[in-house]
Amino acid sequence: MPTLIVTTLDGTEHRVEGVTGRPVMEIIRDNGFTDMLALCGGARSCATCHVYVGPDQLALLPDMSEDENELLDSSSHRKINSRLSCQIVFNGALDGLHVTIAPED
Repeated sequence: MPTLIVTTLDGTEHRVEGVTGRPVMEIIRDNGFTDMLALCGGARSCATCHVYVGPDQLALLPDMSEDENELLDSSSHRKINSRLSCQIVFNGALDGLHVTIAPED
């Protein structure tokens, strides 16, 4: 079973099943994490599914789109390893991906 590691706002690390072909945002939401609002449901029109990706794992992800980059620019919590979890589609190569839910603006 591929694993997604999610760190919540209180610093607790959780291991959940990573579902191939599903956006990381949906995996987080479907596992009952309430720290992430994900208001637009993956339509790439907000930044409420903002996560920090393990810095050593960024190279595993596809390049960030211009839209994603602009949305992340609106966050005062943006870091070099920020991504929108709705734009990360989980696959076998991402087994063990570690994301930390970013604080809301």
